[in-house]
Amino acid sequence: MDNKIFITPDYITADDLKRIRKLLNMTQKEFAMLIGCSKPTVERWERSSEQIRGPICLLLKLIEQDVQSVLKLRVPKKDTPIRLWYMYNQMVCTIIDVNEIKREVRIYNCTDNVMFRAFGVTEKPDFEMYTEFLESRCFPEGRDKMKLVLKDLDLPFYDPFMIIEKTEGRMAEDDFWIRIER
Repeated sequence: MDNKIFITPDYITADDLKRIRKLLNMTQKEFAMLIGCSKPTVERWERSSEQIRGPICLLLKLIEQDVQSVLKLRVPKKDTPIRLWYMYNQMVCTIIDVNEIKREVRIYNCTDNVMFRAFGVTEKPDFEMYTEFLESRCFPEGRDKMKLVLKDLDLPFYDPFMIIEKTEGRMAEDDFWIRIER
């Protein structure tokens, strides 16, 4: 054995790949999306009689060691009219599902760091907390020359949701932002 410094497999087989994909209960397409490759690549690996080498070996070992953490990465089913993705750079921090008519809010925190969560330690925010959150991601309603800012954004009046649609809730010197999905 040549002076290995990590306990990682040198290769995996098609059977190893299929076993772990089935352990995750994923289709080839879903598994490809999870690991960041194409479906044809997964198909080719699963048909291969050759040893499969490269970063996939380590990735499968890590997946097998902590299947539950991987399953937590699945995006929850959207069953509300509005979904907000609260982001830090490219990291999803909190998914916020909102039904404005019923005034319902449901969140999925995607980080353990409360400083990066949309509502901090709060796990079940109410609708008022949601509106306060939206307002916190906009310029204040009483801002000097607000009408000029609204005109620049092509907005007829102050509405935090509409402002976030235009600005992505970006603030000066702040790497947090919001993507809105309808």
